[in-house]
Amino acid sequence: MLKIGSSVTAFFICICCTAQEAQLFEPGLISDAGVFGLTLSPDGNTALWVKSNGKRDTLIILQSDKINGRWTKPVVASFSSKDAKWKDIDPIFSPDGKTVLFQSSRPVPDRPSRTGFDIWAVDRTNEGWTAAYHLGNTINTDASESYASVTRQGHIYFMKDNPAKAGNSDIYVSRKINAVYQEPENIGLPVNTASFRESNPFISPDEDYILYFSSDSTGLGEVDLYISFKKNGKWMQPKNLGPKINSTLAEFCPFYHEKEKRLYFSRQKKGEGRMYEDVYFIEIDLKKFDQ
Repeated sequence: MLKIGSSVTAFFICICCTAQEAQLFEPGLISDAGVFGLTLSPDGNTALWVKSNGKRDTLIILQSDKINGRWTKPVVASFSSKDAKWKDIDPIFSPDGKTVLFQSSRPVPDRPSRTGFDIWAVDRTNEGWTAAYHLGNTINTDASESYASVTRQGHIYFMKDNPAKAGNSDIYVSRKINAVYQEPENIGLPVNTASFRESNPFISPDEDYILYFSSDSTGLGEVDLYISFKKNGKWMQPKNLGPKINSTLAEFCPFYHEKEKRLYFSRQKKGEGRMYEDVYFIEIDLKKFDQ
């Protein structure tokens, strides 16, 4: 990981001096101190996110639509659990807006004993959302998979708990070849590390950059957001997104909207018996980090 030093400080100043401060997204209506993991449709008119109430005992996906420039009152997405009998997290739109990936603890076909999160999907039609469907037991395992995002070619990047290293997680990719998801591959160094937790990967539509969080101890807070670019088929040294985005708190769940040129992310502060978490955004051109 990139170390925090004089050269890094200069990089932060260069990149961030012209960037706006991160702002709370739709305070009161969406950001209410108990939400995280927002995604937007490519046209920017549908928002999905996770309602947590500051804990992890109830997790449901909410939806709001922008009509005449205003966001509607949030409702539980039709594919989520209205009575919270299972947990749903981490919705992310596909680049074409026709599919949303999310993770759920709902019962898995042919795997009644599985208790963790698996990757599911739902399609958007003119009539609304289809029924959710499981993405199968090649990409999903008895370990928890979460925060899945997809490229234009259908390759899915996601986090998986690493059973060999207690408390750690890594980023994996399952490539879609001839309409079949392949055995997940650990994307390796320099993104994944042996010592820290890497999670919440947002892959760009063209697979040319990846956003994610790391618990790297050289960061600014508990976990920070990083970016790595792919050059000649290899991931480059990650860069910390800097103090306009990262803080002494935990930043997670990155989502970049290509049309808006906005980075959306969640920020969490631990409190007494709960967490305070909200969605933030900042207008920024990620290509500037590729310098």
